[in-house]
Amino acid sequence: MQAQALNRADAIETDAVIVGAGPVGLFQVFELGLLEIKAHIIDSLAYPGGQCIELYPDKPIYDIPAVPMCTGKELTDSLLKQIEPFGATFHLGQEVTTVEKQDDGRFYVATSKGAQFLAKALFIAGGVGSFQPRLLKVEGIEPYEGEQVHYRVKDPARFAGKHLVIVGGGDSAVDWALNFCAGNADGNPHKAEGIDERDGRLAGLKITGNDGVTRVVPCDEVLVFFGLSPKLGPIADWGLALERKQIVVDTEKFETSVPGIFAVGDVNTYPGKKKLILSGFHECALAAFGAAPYVFPDKRIHLQYTTTSPKLHKVLGVESPVFD
Repeated sequence: MQAQALNRADAIETDAVIVGAGPVGLFQVFELGLLEIKAHIIDSLAYPGGQCIELYPDKPIYDIPAVPMCTGKELTDSLLKQIEPFGATFHLGQEVTTVEKQDDGRFYVATSKGAQFLAKALFIAGGVGSFQPRLLKVEGIEPYEGEQVHYRVKDPARFAGKHLVIVGGGDSAVDWALNFCAGNADGNPHKAEGIDERDGRLAGLKITGNDGVTRVVPCDEVLVFFGLSPKLGPIADWGLALERKQIVVDTEKFETSVPGIFAVGDVNTYPGKKKLILSGFHECALAAFGAAPYVFPDKRIHLQYTTTSPKLHKVLGVESPVFD
């Protein structure tokens, strides 16, 4: 939807808009919340979690401080629990289509579903962009995508007891093959050439082996793991300084070339950048303090600690400890 077709009088006025609901975007809500900065968060996926949910919901993560091991889903769930006190509003399943700086210094933001915002600060936490699966190029397969042909495993229990064909040779394909097959699988190289249909359903996949013979492998479901292609999307058109499709930021506030727009997580670049979740968390803290003067221009922001600050305890909705 084009911005011109929208009534800007309907725009939601807020302190901040965060683009991206992955782990770094979620933690940005927390760091802003400690400074009493209210946020709305937008993501192209239909659920929060970003790469953690889209790529490795059940895989272990070992490098989150003080958490010896958690899965992508567990990390997402913990972050959602952590930001509950701040009441951030989620706008999921939509992309930001318009970003325009207004005369009063605020940013007008519009999405593909017609949501509109006027924000004092904008945070881009879009990871490496939206992920699009590399599709299985077999004639006639399209009608079965989403029903019997899948590019990710949302619910492993769905496939229990079914005859699966897994296509792909990367880590994800091998991991899921081992997960599902319990040691009984044919791992020989084959090329998918076509499909076998019966009664309006996908009944098999035609494959050609190294011997040149084409066979039909019966199947109930097909899992395709050809990898995902990241696309920066509309962010590339927002007038920000880019370097190799990443947003250039300073390392004091993680502010972009446009004052008032900040970039945190895998989407940004600076000397020594490391694409780690914990690095993104660090960036969120400094970006929040960097944005505070835009949100509260007449207020001096003091560093406070969640261990001792009654004000932060009130913001978090917890009781201040009493020491004997």
